[in-house]
Amino acid sequence: MLHHFLRAFLVLAILAVGMSYVESGTLLPAYRMVLLIGALILALITITIEIALPRKSLQALGGVFFGLTAGLLIAYALTLVLNLVASGVLPNRLAKVPAFQEVETLVQDANGNPIPGEHGFRTQKTKIQVGEKDHPAMALTKVLLGIVCCYFCVSFVMQTKDDIRFVIPYVEFAKQIKGEHPLILDTSVIIDGRIADICDTGVIDQRVIVPRFILRELQAIADSNDKLKRARGRRGLDILHRLQTTESVDIQVMEARLSKAEDDESVDLKLLALAQQLNGSVATNDYNLNKVAKLRKVRIININDLANALKPVVLPGESMTTKIIKAGEEAGQGIGYLDDGTMVVVEHGRSRIGDTVDVSVTSVLQTSAGRMIFGRLSDDAPPRRRPSPHRRA
Repeated sequence: MLHHFLRAFLVLAILAVGMSYVESGTLLPAYRMVLLIGALILALITITIEIALPRKSLQALGGVFFGLTAGLLIAYALTLVLNLVASGVLPNRLAKVPAFQEVETLVQDANGNPIPGEHGFRTQKTKIQVGEKDHPAMALTKVLLGIVCCYFCVSFVMQTKDDIRFVIPYVEFAKQIKGEHPLILDTSVIIDGRIADICDTGVIDQRVIVPRFILRELQAIADSNDKLKRARGRRGLDILHRLQTTESVDIQVMEARLSKAEDDESVDLKLLALAQQLNGSVATNDYNLNKVAKLRKVRIININDLANALKPVVLPGESMTTKIIKAGEEAGQGIGYLDDGTMVVVEHGRSRIGDTVDVSVTSVLQTSAGRMIFGRLSDDAPPRRRPSPHRRA
């Protein structure tokens, strides 16, 4: 919104300068409309160049003030250079024109006495030359140069606030926030809920952002007719409420400012576009979103990868105990699970379904979707059957 006001101000300012030059009467009537059209084209070209530059959002009065100050200083330096070039290249009549000032004097008779008038003595106005001033075309050029310099400096400060902090370390254009890159939450990671436990540990030292389109998606899931989806949506809203009450994390619900083309995309693509715009990271459990983000060079924090990294390391050759729950896909395989949900595939374990057995680990497969442990029955440890709950002691 601030950029739109700035662009409108640029157009009006350049048109106002052109109108003032037209009203001065120094231009032939045939060229007046040409001047106004040229001023409008100059404003549109300037705005087009600014839009083509990479944009970063910053709405701070300090940035605008600093940009205006720098723009005026640059414009003043350029006008000095312009004066030197004009004095050496242009004829004097095209660079400077006489400056006159009206002076009111008394009308005297032949003897030098003032002539009485209706209200005192009669006076007359005469013009005297008091020096030289810039030619109207030169003055117009300087004003337009100042407007364009101020516009570009303000736009530069608004788009590159992080670089300005490095150049001028004691100037701050935005409030201090945690971390350098914000963490943007996906719907899946909010519903999962483990992100709240991670935030409670205080390990996240960055701003946590929930885009409003993610919040709308959560509300739509919570209002679904499907009972399971409704429960998942309400759980996600409860997790958000928990995050907002956590003092160790700075969470913010943000209205994403995306282009019209980006706003028409799916939620996942809008999430990646917002991450690129804010130079942030996306926290998600979505495997497909993880793959697309890598193609678009967006940093991803996969909660499953984080959980796998925190699990105890199991090396081939080690022994572990698990209960075989069901048959595997391959012939003779049995499937068991650890307490944290890790799947254990046991060779020749199909005949031991329902038994708690000792397994010797042969290999471990760890992916973004989770971790799988492959093993075989230990030869030196017979299966230990749990007593039936219906059997009396």
